[in-house]
Amino acid sequence: MLDKEYKYYKENQKNFLGKYRDKVLVIIGENIIDVYDDEVSAYKEAVEKYKLGTFLIQKCIPEEETIQTFHSNVIFA
Repeated sequence: MLDKEYKYYKENQKNFLGKYRDKVLVIIGENIIDVYDDEVSAYKEAVEKYKLGTFLIQKCIPEEETIQTFHSNVIFA
């Protein structure tokens, strides 16, 4: 399901931390498409631009912190 996107994030996490720490990334394939300050904004804009199930929303935080992944099929109420 979004394994490619998550693998890309995990493989590049340390590099991303220098540029995107505490930001929320929207990833499609092996590309960061958009960067946001919070998950809700990332989700709202991503669903307007991209088809559900085609993007990964991932907060860029260090490995030792809790990693929370939001897939594009998540719905915020």
